[in-house]
Amino acid sequence: MNKTSYTNLSKAWEFTESYALDEQRAYLQEVRSKVEAQGHEQGSAAQARFLRMLVGLTNARSVILVGTAAAVETIEIIDAMHGSGQLTVVDSSSDGAAVIRSIFNDLDNVSDTRMRVVNATAGVFLPRLNAEDYDLIVVTGDASNYTATFQQSSRLLKQGGATIFTDMMGFAAPDSSGGLLNPVDREPKTLELRSLLNLVENDEHTESALIPVGTGMLLTTHQ
Repeated sequence: MNKTSYTNLSKAWEFTESYALDEQRAYLQEVRSKVEAQGHEQGSAAQARFLRMLVGLTNARSVILVGTAAAVETIEIIDAMHGSGQLTVVDSSSDGAAVIRSIFNDLDNVSDTRMRVVNATAGVFLPRLNAEDYDLIVVTGDASNYTATFQQSSRLLKQGGATIFTDMMGFAAPDSSGGLLNPVDREPKTLELRSLLNLVENDEHTESALIPVGTGMLLTTHQ
């Protein structure tokens, strides 16, 4: 690929994100604006839309979302479950957990999907869950969520289940200095993401794919 190709890819990434944001339903746009006004930056619209499609395509009915006030992703996942199954949200921030609980309260009358919100870190809560009980795990937010979730994923997932790590480029971190694209970025989340990529690459029982959706996503499954 030449310089023009890379420039076009950059423009395509921007176009895709703008398109996804414009296509978000009015309710989602309202939630995004409201939650961001409360100080909780929301993730990529294209990423959230991809998660919705993935849940639908895999017919996932038992999903874990590890995040920090991941309101948009929460709504997209619930919609994709079509009133069935259970979504477990693990949020280490008490403010973030309160945001997700308020969304659950709003959706309680329009969705039969069972929902629970836990204010705890991934490293503390995930080991308490039943083994081989989940179809999909989605990871967002704080740096501490990533490796801690990967270490539990093979135990928690059913046969054929997958884990999706979002913001794998590290652009969305509040202290980002370029994320993985900047070799000298030594911020906590960037270091965590580099460590996770190395861990996944060297795990002979894990299949993975790093894809440029949103701010980067890493898809993993276990053999």
